[in-house]
Amino acid sequence: MEKFRITQVKSTIDRMEGQKRTIRALGFTKLNQSKEVDGTPQIMGMINKVAHLLKIEKI
Repeated sequence: MEKFRITQVKSTIDRMEGQKRTIRALGFTKLNQSKEVDGTPQIMGMINKVAHLLKIEKI
């Protein structure tokens, strides 16, 4: 299974509530925070929903 490093690079201020909840569900609490996640279909769907707020790198 592929692994990805995702970093939140844009704020969730003035974003829709669903996007705020998705960022929170991915585990982000602060700007410029990074997480390593597995490329499961559920996680990839969440990443695609808020991709404009994230930097995504394949590991």
